[in-house]
Amino acid sequence: MKYITGLLLLLISSTPLLAQRGDAGNYEYDREVLFGINKNTNGGLIGGISLKIGTAIDDNLYQFFQVELVNVKNPKEVRYTTNLGNSYIFGKSNYLYAIRPQYGREIVMFKKAPHQGVQVSALAAIGPTLGLVAPYYIEVYRSRTETVRQQYNPEVHQSRFDVLGPGRLFEGIGESEIAFGAHAKAALAFEFGFFKSNVTGVELGYLFEGFSKEIELMPTTENRQLFHSAYFTLFYGFRR
Repeated sequence: MKYITGLLLLLISSTPLLAQRGDAGNYEYDREVLFGINKNTNGGLIGGISLKIGTAIDDNLYQFFQVELVNVKNPKEVRYTTNLGNSYIFGKSNYLYAIRPQYGREIVMFKKAPHQGVQVSALAAIGPTLGLVAPYYIEVYRSRTETVRQQYNPEVHQSRFDVLGPGRLFEGIGESEIAFGAHAKAALAFEFGFFKSNVTGVELGYLFEGFSKEIELMPTTENRQLFHSAYFTLFYGFRR
């Protein structure tokens, strides 16, 4: 009797694992929610974040809605470190935060084999861009005993050795100006994982973006109205 009881307990405890294994190799899905961290040629160490919601149209074709929040930089920005150990960008007068809602289509080119392999998809998307142009503050000497935080001005701040560091986090965000634009992107997505219920992967692509006016990020260098960048996004999410 004790052997029968032990066998029943073993079967009950293994039921969730067997159900999960039954999901392995079955990669068909109708809906997905993915979260991403972006790195691009116009951004820093972390370029931005994204949220993607996709639904199936047929077996190999999907549509998706996505929103990205990305920090766009001038390619000539150089970061310096002060004697106090503070890191700042000399010559930068504004941040550009790009909010990108987009609609796109994704086609599965190669599906994963059961329990192994990589799924490869091609995708494209377009959408408007809402740009927030926020002042970039630096802390500088006013006298030997006094400092002040100001937006960089090339006529006032002519020596980087007078700079103690950047302003406070999000300082000046309330003074932001809005710039309207649009963008388009094309990419390849490579997905990994053994179960339909979750997915991990990377998206490699190219993005083109234009604004209705020139965005002044560094007043002493060439500024742009049109931006383009190569990017990759590491993503993780859920499917059903």
